[in-house]
Amino acid sequence: MRGYSMDNEKMDIIKNNNGFIAALDQSGGSTPKALKMYGVPEDSYNGEEEMFDMIHDMRTRIITNQYFNNEKIIGAILFEQTIDRKIDGLYIGDYLWNEKGIVPFLKVDQGLAREENGVQLMNPLTNLDQLLKRAKERNIFGTKMRSLIKTVDPKGIKDIVDQQFEIGQKIYDAGLIPILEPEVDINSPTKSESETIMKEEILKHLNKLDRDIKFMFKLSIPSKDNFFKEIIDHERVLRVVALSGGYTRENANKKLGKNPKLIASFSRALTEGLSIDQNDEEFNNTMKDSVDKIYKASIK
Repeated sequence: MRGYSMDNEKMDIIKNNNGFIAALDQSGGSTPKALKMYGVPEDSYNGEEEMFDMIHDMRTRIITNQYFNNEKIIGAILFEQTIDRKIDGLYIGDYLWNEKGIVPFLKVDQGLAREENGVQLMNPLTNLDQLLKRAKERNIFGTKMRSLIKTVDPKGIKDIVDQQFEIGQKIYDAGLIPILEPEVDINSPTKSESETIMKEEILKHLNKLDRDIKFMFKLSIPSKDNFFKEIIDHERVLRVVALSGGYTRENANKKLGKNPKLIASFSRALTEGLSIDQNDEEFNNTMKDSVDKIYKASIK
């Protein structure tokens, strides 16, 4: 099945609606840090099972919040284990779409390989076919996969982009819309130079794609304002979103606001300030403030 046969309503929302994509896809490696920021220290749980139960509780509190809605949020990215969990009796993908009108995506990568040529490619995706099948069964619309560029190295950057497009094509052919995420480390001393090479490689691949194909991208906020305009406006690109990359929400929003048509897909910046110890009113106020400010930066 081809990606263009996907749900037209979801496709239209992602392409045209104002708003941003929430990143709720913390994996096993990043979950302890996310929980710690939420006020849950590592000695509060024993083993991965309890840890994932606690992060599910956090995600549930966020997703069911009144300010997590489709007025300002168009999509949400989920972790693999999350799609088999439920909220109010519905699998989370179904809850997001049926109850909130928010389009669900799934993180499909299996972490990063060891650094080579200034980059970290994705580890081999050993269970991709089975995972894509599960994603379809759970009514997931698209996927996301991350690799990391640390220093400027033309070979390494080309390898990253090649890998992203190769796997992205497989995902598209399986009937899902891929978000390619060749992240450039925001702390890299050669960030701008890396972005220049990366953009050239991305455009080479985009220009070779079949006319009916639509990909998405999740990129670090560029060093030069509006630098990704050619990617954003490309006929084979559905939408381009930005990661916060470790910036505070204030800094991420400020930088994002200088890039027309680039919208947010924040994780840490979205959940910044939320705490397990907050009562409902405090949690609501923090959620409203976060969603409002990220939305404003996304629509300029």
